[in-house]
Amino acid sequence: MNYPAEAISEKAEAAARAYFQKNLLDWHAGHSRPMPWKGERDPYKVWLSEIILQQTRVEQGLPYFEKFVAAYPTVERLAAAPLDAVLKLWEGLGYYSRARNMHATALHIATERGGRFPDTYAGLRALKGVGDYTAAAIASFAFDLPYAVLDGNVYRVLARFFGIDTPTDTPAARKQFAGLAQQLLDPARSGACNQAIMDFGATQCTPQQPACVPCPLRPHCAAFHSNRVPLLPRRSKTPEKRQRFFAYAVFYHRGMVWVGQRHDKDIWQNLYEFPRLDLPEAPADTASLPPLLLAKFFPAGPPEGTVLRGISNTYRQTLSHRIVNAVFCEFDLPDSIEVADFQENKLEMFRQIEQFKLKKILAIPRIIDWFWRGKDVTLKLN
Repeated sequence: MNYPAEAISEKAEAAARAYFQKNLLDWHAGHSRPMPWKGERDPYKVWLSEIILQQTRVEQGLPYFEKFVAAYPTVERLAAAPLDAVLKLWEGLGYYSRARNMHATALHIATERGGRFPDTYAGLRALKGVGDYTAAAIASFAFDLPYAVLDGNVYRVLARFFGIDTPTDTPAARKQFAGLAQQLLDPARSGACNQAIMDFGATQCTPQQPACVPCPLRPHCAAFHSNRVPLLPRRSKTPEKRQRFFAYAVFYHRGMVWVGQRHDKDIWQNLYEFPRLDLPEAPADTASLPPLLLAKFFPAGPPEGTVLRGISNTYRQTLSHRIVNAVFCEFDLPDSIEVADFQENKLEMFRQIEQFKLKKILAIPRIIDWFWRGKDVTLKLN
């Protein structure tokens, strides 16, 4: 009996999906990564882990999960915490909007929902800071709902096994991969299926040097048999990162240092930094920066006795869409002047904090942390 080509193709695709699902789950039975949130059914802890792991490696996020669970064991405790304290605990993890959204969601859950998380995908998706992937993960892990996750690991595994060339950073890929991931999900074991494919991508089908020889999916892996493993998944051309240039004024006064909180909708919102001058481009000579900073923050002229302590090398921090370059100019302000004397200049927008408390109390950008680490050693030696 002859079958139409379409029927043969459909049967082959169905067989490939069944093979993929069975072998992936069999592999995971002996290769599951031990993590503190695995098997967790408390939606608060599942949500907390997923927010922390957004755009973060498991190895980096794990200690933060443990710190947050210890400090805030319930959503009510997290909601009651000051935002500054949450940002401080988050310090070093990056993408601080996640921490702000996390705190806002905790307040919403604690005050408007009686401490109970939504138990539907739509309800979870409506929470601030929760996207499609995070909603699917919480839905499947905490509530056994049949929603497939789609992260970088899933894109990579599916692209290689099924030989998909569609660039993963396009709307077409989102639709294609989401549909395929949903087809591969066993509704009765949605959490297990989601965890299996993510673990497989993280430990077996890795971005570089994947373990293809012992791979249980190798017999039917399209990328392996077409020698395209290093080429998949494909991405569109990555846009060039925008360069930002900051000059910071580190004003020392009576053992204190001036800092201000960022409130504008820019990078590092709600974090603390030194008085700053934004530059259109990299300075040809950093020696030109101290006069510019003094002119900005002391328009009528700096207090008599102000001394330039030093100019740092350029520090550089790479963010998701930009590269920040910063130079720190340190000034000693005379002890004779009073804080009230600054009210007529632009330092009135800033506050003073004891030098040794800067890193201990306030959440600061990583680039300032790098600079301040060297200053902290000096402070301890003095």
